[in-house]
Amino acid sequence: MTDESGGNRILPAITVIALFAVMAATFLSANFAEATGFPEGESIVHNVGYALFNLGEAASIPSEGFLAAFLIVAVALDVAVDGAIYLARREDGGSVSAAIGEALTDGGRDGGER
Repeated sequence: MTDESGGNRILPAITVIALFAVMAATFLSANFAEATGFPEGESIVHNVGYALFNLGEAASIPSEGFLAAFLIVAVALDVAVDGAIYLARREDGGSVSAAIGEALTDGGRDGGER
């Protein structure tokens, strides 16, 4: 079994099969505890919000706080959006212009006709 470049595809196939066997054995041998569920009549949505913002004293269902994770994800998404905006802008002759503002719909050909 070889591909067009002459590389061998047996080793990756064996690796995938071994990884599947390890994951299947791990899953099948795991002992899961009995599902407990939530108390009757409690608002799960409110308690998730309290847990998200680390307001455990207001929650009726005890949980751990996720404020640090929430803030880290918020900052990472903000950096990603700022980076995308920065990369979408380009400089033309010393001035910054938006890349989408001057898009050529004809593929950049002169005259626009074929």
